[in-house]
Amino acid sequence: MEKNDVIYGINGPVVTVKKTKSFSMMEMVYVGNEKLIGEVIGVTDEYTTIQVYEETTGLRPGEPVVGTKGPMQACLGPGILNNIFDGIERPLKSIEQQSGSFIGRGCSVPSLDLEKLWDTKIHVKKGDFLDSGAVYASCQETSIIEHKCMVPPNIQGEVIEVCEDGKYRVNDVILKIKDNKNNIHELTLCQYWPIRFSRPIKERLPSNIPLITGQRIIDTLFPIAKGGAAAVPGGFGTGKTMTQHQLAKWCDADIIVYVGCGERGNEMSQVVDEFSKLIDPKSNKPMTERTVLIANTSNMPVAAREASIYTGITLAEYYRDMGYDVAIMADSTSRWAEALREISGRLEEMPAEEGFPPYLPSRLSEFYERAGRVKTLGGEEGSVSIIGAVSPQGSDFSEPVTQNTKRFVRCFWALDKSLAYARHYPAINWINSYSEYFVDLDPWYAKNYGESFIKYRRKIASILSDEDKLMEIVKLVGADVLPDDQKLVIEIAKVIRVGFLQQNAFHKDDTFVPLKKQKKMMKVIIYLNKRVRQLIGASIPISKVIKTGIFDKLTRIKYDVPNDKLEILDDYKNEIDKIFDKIINEKV
Repeated sequence: MEKNDVIYGINGPVVTVKKTKSFSMMEMVYVGNEKLIGEVIGVTDEYTTIQVYEETTGLRPGEPVVGTKGPMQACLGPGILNNIFDGIERPLKSIEQQSGSFIGRGCSVPSLDLEKLWDTKIHVKKGDFLDSGAVYASCQETSIIEHKCMVPPNIQGEVIEVCEDGKYRVNDVILKIKDNKNNIHELTLCQYWPIRFSRPIKERLPSNIPLITGQRIIDTLFPIAKGGAAAVPGGFGTGKTMTQHQLAKWCDADIIVYVGCGERGNEMSQVVDEFSKLIDPKSNKPMTERTVLIANTSNMPVAAREASIYTGITLAEYYRDMGYDVAIMADSTSRWAEALREISGRLEEMPAEEGFPPYLPSRLSEFYERAGRVKTLGGEEGSVSIIGAVSPQGSDFSEPVTQNTKRFVRCFWALDKSLAYARHYPAINWINSYSEYFVDLDPWYAKNYGESFIKYRRKIASILSDEDKLMEIVKLVGADVLPDDQKLVIEIAKVIRVGFLQQNAFHKDDTFVPLKKQKKMMKVIIYLNKRVRQLIGASIPISKVIKTGIFDKLTRIKYDVPNDKLEILDDYKNEIDKIFDKIINEKV
């Protein structure tokens, strides 16, 4: 440290150092006597600008600033799962033991437990040549997930020394590699990676496998691919967090990374409490055994909120490199964008629309572009799927964060306030939402569930679109004046909305619905539509069909048919035929 490497100015989380050449761009530094963690975000001949990831109250000019000669990094190794971190990967459970309910200033706690012994199996021997991404050891991180220790990117060489199977700490040297320049690299159970840089891959794979969620409106009408990116925009109370909880619990990802970015503390505590009680439906083990939570609440320093998104995606990429399918829930990117705006204001940068910095679109694209299904350096196939919640003020989807997010995602699940207030969940508006993954996913649906699945989906979407147009007329003149064929559209659309799209997260058969049941439900609804049209064509009024109660019965399919007894759905077709044959006979 040079003698003049001291604080010159303080403006909230932004600290400046005058006339120094000690620091490099994006370098991690320790600020002040309490060694607060910070990152260099600007360097000129005159000033070095640092954003501090902790509360700067009490910091004074003249206190020292010490560089680390390296970027902000995440520690990657066994012990990440079943843990809760803050935005810069400090373990909150360990911090609580050290400083109580609140994070102490300058609190320095290792990200991973350095003393815990992991029962490790070694997969290589002396003389082996290891490439980047090769697995050299593994341990059972939780009862569900096997942790694979991989050669870090940009390192390769011959194994010159290796340990035997046994119990090791995360920092114990497991093997030594000599590269082609005769440099010796010591490898432990963990590695470090700068959070703002995506981890390298061998090849990007097409997004042609869906991320199955068990939520009918998503899987059927607006699917997302494994390795895809989706946005969940919605105003206050529309169910963004609830939707992400459902996806985290039921989607067929191996690992869940949940980032609470700038959310209320009580909401994050609810997430922590709820996840600790959830049982993973696939393994019947606690959900936390395949989940990592990053809690950066609204009362935590604003700069750490900006870093939390990058920490979360780096952890997700690490497990992707092991060959796992990872889903990251970012709740919410609007709070992250507000952190960017606040820091930008402190730096006196020229604002763009609504005060957000002009580089907001590029930062959003950097984040969402780290999603993808890939072939890793080690030859595995893995994916990172990003589902980002957006919180537009007043449910205004024209604001900058929502509009720029739409540019970088291919799936848009627009939450509707009126649906949420009507207790229709998920409150995804089927008119304003869209998915661009159909072209990629339709071959998979056709292969696994037949071409008819795609045909049924298109018919369902067409009926909902027709109903939306008709409702404009109904609002003006009422439904009674409509001809029977248009009344049918409204009645069938009601069955689709209430019986198919609306879902009950607290019902054992309705909280998760397999695709096979979704297809059969659509088939029955469309068959009813077809038969009623035949009756209308024979001049039989639709009122006669409504009196039979068949429309109401179909809205209860989701509850009346258990997920393990789908053959019951075949009986509905016979019942429809029986009712309609009776109506025709009565006419004759």
